[in-house]
Amino acid sequence: MTEETLSFDIIQIMEMIPHRYPFLLVDRITECVPGKYSKGYKNLTMNETFFQGHFPDNPIMPGVLQLEALAQCSAPILATMPEYKGKLALFASADNVRFKNIVRPGDRFDMVVELTKFKGPVFKSHGIGYVDGKVCIEADMTCALK
Repeated sequence: MTEETLSFDIIQIMEMIPHRYPFLLVDRITECVPGKYSKGYKNLTMNETFFQGHFPDNPIMPGVLQLEALAQCSAPILATMPEYKGKLALFASADNVRFKNIVRPGDRFDMVVELTKFKGPVFKSHGIGYVDGKVCIEADMTCALK
């Protein structure tokens, strides 16, 4: 049996998650296999509001927003499954977070998130964020469905 691979543009992503500018941190989901994994990206420009203060002369995407982007990228993994359609995934915790490289304006922040465990309304995933093939962040995340 072949797995169905899905993709979503920004309009479809906004139908899945409630985030909006300036906190919508996923521009496209390039691949999603329901119940397994998703891949997506965020194109960063100097117009991102957080670059104004982080840092004005040396703009860097805050690590906490990289982590949030990974969590948002994980949402379609379950949101694409009929039994969880319309449910809200709430970020519950992050473990083993490692920041390895800087993310700057002009970068395409690529993300890969894999579902690692699912029990009841709680699911765990492992996410990695890249720029130009270099790992920038890696984290284990826990989310709860409401």
